[in-house]
Amino acid sequence: MTDTNAEAARVPGALKTHPLLMGGQWVLGEGETITVLDKYRLVPFASVKAASAAQVAQMIEHAHAAFRRGAPSAYDRGVILARAAGLLEARLAEFVATMQAEAGFTTSDATGEVRRCIETLRLSGEEARRLSGDMIPVDGAPQQAGRLAFTLRVPLGVVVAITPFNSPLNTVAHKIAPAFAAGNAVILKPSTNTPITACKLAEVLLDAGMPAGFLSVVHGSGNVAHHLLADERVRFFAFTGSTEVGRNIQRAAGLRRTQMELGSIAFTILCDDADLDRALPKIINAAYRKAGQVCTSVQILLVHRDIMEAVEARLTEMVSALRHGDPYAAETVVGPLISEREAIRIEGWIGEAVGKGARRLAGGARQAAVVPPTLLANVDINMQVACREIFGPVMCLTPFATLDEAIGRVNATPFGLATGIFTNRLLDALAAARSLEVGGVHINETSSSRVDMMPYGGSKDSGFGREGPRYAIHEMTEERIVTIATQ
Repeated sequence: MTDTNAEAARVPGALKTHPLLMGGQWVLGEGETITVLDKYRLVPFASVKAASAAQVAQMIEHAHAAFRRGAPSAYDRGVILARAAGLLEARLAEFVATMQAEAGFTTSDATGEVRRCIETLRLSGEEARRLSGDMIPVDGAPQQAGRLAFTLRVPLGVVVAITPFNSPLNTVAHKIAPAFAAGNAVILKPSTNTPITACKLAEVLLDAGMPAGFLSVVHGSGNVAHHLLADERVRFFAFTGSTEVGRNIQRAAGLRRTQMELGSIAFTILCDDADLDRALPKIINAAYRKAGQVCTSVQILLVHRDIMEAVEARLTEMVSALRHGDPYAAETVVGPLISEREAIRIEGWIGEAVGKGARRLAGGARQAAVVPPTLLANVDINMQVACREIFGPVMCLTPFATLDEAIGRVNATPFGLATGIFTNRLLDALAAARSLEVGGVHINETSSSRVDMMPYGGSKDSGFGREGPRYAIHEMTEERIVTIATQ
């Protein structure tokens, strides 16, 4: 195995303690030291210092004061975000190496994350320049002749973004870039598992011209989030994470606005007329990229019973061929989980399923934080792999007889983030689009088919509100009506 210190030295910022960002300055936290592990080697990669309660209050004060002073013009906000995209592209290799270490991403997954983040920054910059309201035709109402009315989209103030480990760069950008594009000041609390990538993105934004106070970075766990929630100067909370934590944040937020992207059990439906040569490679990628740690990863593949035998045989061969293990190796497709504890949990769920009668078509023994890509069949609804979010490299095959049965299976869960369906029958595709109780339906694509410009979010226990720069900007602004009496 490669020497840890020699490998880490290739990544600027590794093996050091990273500070907080407040008021445009990097300041060492006064709270606990949080060690960030290399997720494959399970050795220290870097560390951060959590913020104290006083530092959280000071950070909010800086952000609030910056907002009161006023954001740069819409044009200048667009310039800053576009410039940040260019600076990030120039540092692509550094960001890839950082995510390989702290997130356990493979080269392909980390590179894709950077490429998407570049696009998110550019899209946000474009949307900043075209943010506008609407003309209201009030002179069409009785006794309103000569009166003008229009709306403005105005920023809310201080926005707190709480982000997850499984997308430590692009999900961060999907929250802070639209918030700034709208004219808000943002306080970012990244995952304690993957805070270094967020710090580096903050460096890029500062270098691009982000004004002091408009971006803050705070490290810490639940107590830091509690301090942020307790301060009424924070007007909006953007959260991606578990449904349980989302409920707690929503309760504490009260009447303040939120955007919640929460848990999921993601399905993809494979109808009997599907083009398997097109569908199966997409399904493999959607099930196993980022070691299955994506809210929309294909957890359950619903397969029409007439093609189940053929699909099972082909997927068994394809999944068994996936290289797994060392994320630094170029040929690796599935790297480690975010922690050995999570790998042990997933191993236990697989063991429970097999013990209750499921067939393991592909997979193998866990090695530290690495769970081999696993394919299961004969899965029962009462098994944990079928009724709880796995968030790991496991896909379950389940047969169905009719499309109504498949749709009912999806809708029976408390979640509703996204579903894919492969069919060439137009009426079936439209029936699924109308009937599936999810935030997104992707026809001849998987549940994990996301383009960064599209609205993204869920329903039911998967949350509410939408990401995607244009849509997130609207979430983080409010509409103000202005009228003018001209006679």
